[in-house]
Amino acid sequence: MPPRTISPADITAAVSVGRARRLLDHALREGFRPDVDPARINIPAGTGHMLLMPSVLGGWTGTKIATVSPDNPSKDRPRIQAMYILMDTETLTPQAIMEGNSLTALRTPAVSAVAVDYLAPESIDRMVVFGTGPQAHTHIAAMAEVRDIGEVVVCGRHPARTDATVAVARDLGLAARAGVAEDVADASLIVCCTSAPTPLFDGALVPDHAVVVAMGSHEPEFRELDSQLMGRAQVVVEDRATALREAGDVIQPVREGVLAEDDLVDLVDLVTGGVELDISRPRVFKCVGMSWEDLAVAVGVVDPTVVPD
Repeated sequence: MPPRTISPADITAAVSVGRARRLLDHALREGFRPDVDPARINIPAGTGHMLLMPSVLGGWTGTKIATVSPDNPSKDRPRIQAMYILMDTETLTPQAIMEGNSLTALRTPAVSAVAVDYLAPESIDRMVVFGTGPQAHTHIAAMAEVRDIGEVVVCGRHPARTDATVAVARDLGLAARAGVAEDVADASLIVCCTSAPTPLFDGALVPDHAVVVAMGSHEPEFRELDSQLMGRAQVVVEDRATALREAGDVIQPVREGVLAEDDLVDLVDLVTGGVELDISRPRVFKCVGMSWEDLAVAVGVVDPTVVPD
């Protein structure tokens, strides 16, 4: 029997942002440890590169094949394209083939929301969001799933796109406005969803009670957060080795000597209660996206009995 072909619409119909968060949380609570996930394989190809992201979660095995071609927008093609192949672990027979970007769009805000649900104060008076693209939109929805938010402040480079992101928040029933980087001084939650290569704001402004999420880069030379913040924060990562290999927000302050490798907290230890929160200082969650996250969401697409809505 040929594998099922699953469209983006099928994926979003089967798994909401909230269910995606619960699927990831369930995988960690059931004993999966991200440190066993294989490193993504980066292969130069054409004018860009290809990424292979395999993983095994119990009875399911899968891999995402993603391509990044920087020149594609000039050719009316997406810069990033991806497909996902889902197999059963016992026989490694392909069970489904699905569009990969839709999985990325779900699992990225979902893993951020998993962390925020454990890190953030119960009351979020102000959430500041940097970025105006699809990930900013889905992160606003994902954060609203786990916390009541008094106000959303959107910081973007383009006024029209900033206004559109404000409208997304308002459509969710949230008070929202455009803002500036200095608004982090009064924020309880700061979410960075950009491709910025350099820090977005002065880390000294971040209050001690705040939680900061940075998901925009997975390259050693890029960072959204400065060393001032990283040096004073409790830093949570998906997996320590992965962060030290890919996350510029972590690699650069470690190299500068303001952040110690041994102080990094693995997300699974946060979820399972193996680490104590330090609420006397900011908490940062830095994610780069890992293979197991795509697989956990893909399983939820084909099996509605796993963490049902």
